[in-house]
Amino acid sequence: MDISKNKAEFLELLRSTKREGVEETIEDLESLGFFESPASAGHHLNKKGGLVLHSLNTCKAALAIYDAMKVLEPTLAKEVRRDSIIIASLLHDVCKSDIYKPTVKRRKTPIGTWEDCEGYKVTYKKFPMGHGEKSLVLLLCSGLILNDDEMLAIRWHMGAWGVNMASLEETRSYDVARKLYPLVSIIQTADSLAASIMERTGEELDEL
Repeated sequence: MDISKNKAEFLELLRSTKREGVEETIEDLESLGFFESPASAGHHLNKKGGLVLHSLNTCKAALAIYDAMKVLEPTLAKEVRRDSIIIASLLHDVCKSDIYKPTVKRRKTPIGTWEDCEGYKVTYKKFPMGHGEKSLVLLLCSGLILNDDEMLAIRWHMGAWGVNMASLEETRSYDVARKLYPLVSIIQTADSLAASIMERTGEELDEL
């Protein structure tokens, strides 16, 4: 993984939006450790720099979905802005910047023995806000100006997995957000496709 190359591509895309607050957001991402963080502790891109690559993959998937869906539903071009897709997809997982800590884990080798390996553990001590809502709060605190659909796409990017089904208010809010703003479904779908298709490995498939 070329961390420097991925970081440069990420920054170029983010700055292309010319959104107010982008430079301050980039400074805060640096401070949080966003560009060195993994995308997960034990699943997709669980390695240094994995979070940036996952964010790029989500952005590319979201733009591909957007372009394809405009052919099927031309009115989408009036409802969703391209810069909104870039903003929401690149920044949906900012919440992960400070939750992964390096550790040593045990793993089974192909011949059945066990060995030590580098890995990550998860801690929520720094800012236990949640997932999508944490990303949103961090970005707003950085001074990034976000539109309503961008805020909701980031908040609900986990889809039903990020909804408290015991809360009528939360389930209805999620459902209404999806119906009002197509960007919510685009980012949610792109995030899933990035993790389950673009980032799967042969090793993971062998372990199924």
